[in-house]
Amino acid sequence: MLRALTILPPDHGRGLPYDTITLEHAERRLRRKLLRLKGGDEVLVDFPQTLTLEHGSALELEDGRLAGIIAADELLYEIRARDTAHLVRLAWHIGNRHTSAQLDGNRILIKRDHVLKTMLEGLGATVTNVTEPFNAEHGAYHSHAHADTGHALLAR
Repeated sequence: MLRALTILPPDHGRGLPYDTITLEHAERRLRRKLLRLKGGDEVLVDFPQTLTLEHGSALELEDGRLAGIIAADELLYEIRARDTAHLVRLAWHIGNRHTSAQLDGNRILIKRDHVLKTMLEGLGATVTNVTEPFNAEHGAYHSHAHADTGHALLAR
């Protein structure tokens, strides 16, 4: 079993990973976990606090090799509004229900939930089924593996 030492951001420029792992958004939020790479190698991730791994980032392993992180396609709703003010109102209602959401230009993505779909359609939203990677916004009090966090595990 290999051990992950540092997290490299998506633009790390350190070359291609020797192997990858595809994870859903919830699976990319972790503190301590044993991961199985596509090729079968096991990697122990053991961080001092919970972090969210970004699509395209990499784990630098104790032997110097890189394991690439791929965001898995997920079953989502794409929410569109009549205009910007309507989109903001829809975002407020989603946030009021403590639902993870990806704010993406003129649309919002959320995990599929028929109760939320009914609510949003009742508020005048256009809700469409989509399948794509999910990168939800982080809360105000989060830890993640972005280059500007100053986190000790993050290689610069």
